[in-house]
Amino acid sequence: MVHSNVEAVTKELRQRSESARTAFLRQTQRQADMGKTRASLSCGNIAHAVAASCQQDKQHMLDMTTANVAIISAYNDMLSAHAPYADYPDQIKAALQPLGHTAQVAGCVPAMCDGVTQGQPGMEMSLFSRDVIAQATAISLSHNVYDATLLLGVCDKIAPGQLMGALAYAHLPTLFVPSGPMSTGTTNEEKVAVRQAYAAGDVGKEALFAMECQAYHSPGTCTFYGTANTNQLVLEAMGLILPGAAFVAPNSALRHALTCYAATALASQCAGSATYRPLCDVVTEKSVINGVVALLASGGSTNHTIHLVAMARAAGIILTWEDIDTLSHVVPLLTRMYPNGPADINAFEAAGGVPTLMVHLHALGLLHDDTLPAVGQFSDQLTTPRLDQGQLVWEPAAPSTDTGVIAASGSHFSSTSGLRMLSGNMGNAVIKVSAVAPAHRVVCAPARVFDCQHQVEQAYQGGEFNQDVVVVVRFNGPAANGMPELHKLMPILGNVQKMGYQVALVTDGRLSGASGKVPAALHVCPEAMHGGALAVIKDGDLITLDANAGVLTCHADLSLRPVTEPPQATNTWGRDLFAAARQQVSRADEGATYLFPSPRA
Repeated sequence: MVHSNVEAVTKELRQRSESARTAFLRQTQRQADMGKTRASLSCGNIAHAVAASCQQDKQHMLDMTTANVAIISAYNDMLSAHAPYADYPDQIKAALQPLGHTAQVAGCVPAMCDGVTQGQPGMEMSLFSRDVIAQATAISLSHNVYDATLLLGVCDKIAPGQLMGALAYAHLPTLFVPSGPMSTGTTNEEKVAVRQAYAAGDVGKEALFAMECQAYHSPGTCTFYGTANTNQLVLEAMGLILPGAAFVAPNSALRHALTCYAATALASQCAGSATYRPLCDVVTEKSVINGVVALLASGGSTNHTIHLVAMARAAGIILTWEDIDTLSHVVPLLTRMYPNGPADINAFEAAGGVPTLMVHLHALGLLHDDTLPAVGQFSDQLTTPRLDQGQLVWEPAAPSTDTGVIAASGSHFSSTSGLRMLSGNMGNAVIKVSAVAPAHRVVCAPARVFDCQHQVEQAYQGGEFNQDVVVVVRFNGPAANGMPELHKLMPILGNVQKMGYQVALVTDGRLSGASGKVPAALHVCPEAMHGGALAVIKDGDLITLDANAGVLTCHADLSLRPVTEPPQATNTWGRDLFAAARQQVSRADEGATYLFPSPRA
């Protein structure tokens, strides 16, 4: 039986979404009614589509009884998580060929690395890249010669963008194919210690560089539980990745078998088959709720309070922060991965991975088990893949083999989840509390107000943080500068906390999924650029951030203060190309997207 709170939130979500969801499904049905679109192309159209294919593939693509699978790839050889995708198209084509099916790289989407752009001008384009990726995915599918879609993408904005774009073609069966995490290079304790020591001036750049190169050292996703790995966990929980496939190592025999199986299984589920399963049947109100529950139980990235809202909106589902907050009070924290604990994603996988977590959540009645994954049934999501004499098999997920990483059945690390919502006269915000010690979850201190993270760094280096402080960084919302991540602040504020002072961050910007032990009120809405309270806060204003009570309050009278003018941009580095996006983008609690009208309109 499903938990009453989960059932109630799902019911409200369905009612709120009725109009938008009906319109989405109606449009999807019109696409499905067109039948196999290759059959409706002109001779010239189809000749262009098959011109580059070998003779055998041409024959198969002209045979309307076979499937032609679109590959949407985020491959580039700079981004470690996507470098393994170089060989995937050949693997997929080789798996399909004996069955008479074909695959084509329908298009490639941009894939920027937030790890490279942290603290750099390019970060101002990071969030908008998600919507660009959605558009690029839709453009790639626009040739209408495909019967199914395989999405090759993992990292921060890339996988959400691909799903948003694929939902414009939700009549096609669709599945994500992961690449997997790199091996563990160093401990997370060592990373934090060296970064804080460097920020304090206790070690030089050479020591910092050596540590970073040890941490990020090979193809695969980063190993901490940030936004990229949260993507994979949430998408698997939603049924958009094969069971147990999210965190299998790159270039392993099991990873290769899973990639081939994803291709052949999806090709067998195209329109006209008895097992036809379009994407619109997979991404539903209930599967979205399953994704939210998995996010909360795992203490995942705060970025997904934005991405899940936007992904759901692409399917005509109006998810809100209030939905997430309501669930956060009944979903326990069941995993401990950095920054919520010392372990990394490889330790999580070794402890049982997503299937073991799903079994635990299902036993608690926190998952809808009448959803349809992209392949198989919900019960399959509670199984783990392995190779048996070279053959891919799934077996029931085992209990956690490391109860310090995935809680044992009947236990948890916290009775409530790792994410909370804050509200008060400063607006609404998101906070990740799973990595914040209970002693630091309530901060009441004077404000220091800044317009960018570089000003905070200068103030710290000038010795200005020698007292309790709430650091306010404003004009970093979507409409101001694209809502960059402010990860440079974490070592600095961590050192202030280490000195014994109360410290917190309040911002309309974002933090990396690796945000940790300093309480941070993020994504403040409305943002300063739109006249939110952050635009009138002054140095010295007393601010209370209470993560336990869900409160974010300034104790000054803000009603008559003039609104501060936003700072002028200096180095654009391509920023000017996104002026229209900044003008049209919705609020963070509406998904920070320029693709859909605001549900408040």
